[in-house]
Amino acid sequence: MSEPVEIHGTCDPRFQRVADIFAQSFASGDDLGASVNVTWEGAPVVDLWAGFADEERTRPWMRDSLVNVFSTTKGMTALCALRLVEDGLLDLEQPVARYWPEFAAAGKQELPVRLLMNHQAGLPAIGPLMEPESLYDWEAMVGALAAQEPWWVPGTKHGYHAISFGFLVGELVRRVTGRSVGTYFREELAGPLGLDFHIGLPESEDHRVVPLVEGPVHESEGPNLMEAIFADPEGMLAKAFLNPPIDPTAIADRDWRAAEIPAANGHGTAAALARIYGILATGGEADGVHVLSPETIARARTEESYGLDAILPLVSRFGVGFALPPAEEPTGPNLQAFGHAGMGGSYGQADPEYRMGFGYTMNLMHTGSWLVDPRPRALLGGVYESLDAVRG
Repeated sequence: MSEPVEIHGTCDPRFQRVADIFAQSFASGDDLGASVNVTWEGAPVVDLWAGFADEERTRPWMRDSLVNVFSTTKGMTALCALRLVEDGLLDLEQPVARYWPEFAAAGKQELPVRLLMNHQAGLPAIGPLMEPESLYDWEAMVGALAAQEPWWVPGTKHGYHAISFGFLVGELVRRVTGRSVGTYFREELAGPLGLDFHIGLPESEDHRVVPLVEGPVHESEGPNLMEAIFADPEGMLAKAFLNPPIDPTAIADRDWRAAEIPAANGHGTAAALARIYGILATGGEADGVHVLSPETIARARTEESYGLDAILPLVSRFGVGFALPPAEEPTGPNLQAFGHAGMGGSYGQADPEYRMGFGYTMNLMHTGSWLVDPRPRALLGGVYESLDAVRG
């Protein structure tokens, strides 16, 4: 057990169960520094933070501590594309090549936009070896993906597009708007809503970034992802995660933070995640700012892909851009909730039936065979327990 950690922030007494679970995570040593935020009916009911911003425990974690949330970024990238769908600038059923002519190469001339959004496109990896610096070169990445032949017949199965999702969807945003996905997100969503979330972090915010710390690896009796990757270094699975190669130490560099890697390098707070997902859970508009219509939100969380993932050794489920909880790994009682998780533990979720938004960020990374880390799942258990009591 760890030394007692002071919990900061506010919590509606009706949601005390969430605060108790949050405190227990520090008492058990499962968290080093973290934030959890919950909105209900459009208003914050849980806004808690605690712990330390460094492994040496010399600096406190703050409410506005920024952390790289990895794939939790995908939810924000999906929002940008869905906004363009709603505006009539993108059509999910039209070929990607209508907006991005070079994409027609290698037999992809008829591949529809929808398959980029639901992980069925067959483009989880780039075949030819890329140099490490290519990850920061937008033109190099989208050019390689445009030239890539699908690894499977598009639409016949789904597999998690871990890194490529952001470049594929982000290039559509760029082609349609003339703005990068990070710029579009900042100007159309983050700025108007006051969201402390960044796809491409300004240097002026570096002082708030909390370094990530390698935490426990939870053993599983199921297939081991890392063993499968290294068993076939030239295979689709290995290249999905390691082409271009990613130096784990690079995520603390200014180049990583400044780049727009829209599937992996968003930096944000739990409060930002809970706010945007809370808006999506309550109709798609707040403070006079329109995000998405109820119809677009309903379309986004309609199941498109479900079953054994062709990349991850798990059952996964996706709507249009967002992850949906499979019955095999629920995040609460409502399998129509939607959101996205990130490597190491971060998570954001909207639940329109419960009118709830959730965000969790942390710096102690846990690794295991799951879609959503057990820490946010436990916190969500407390959220739903509280909501059921409040709602009668």
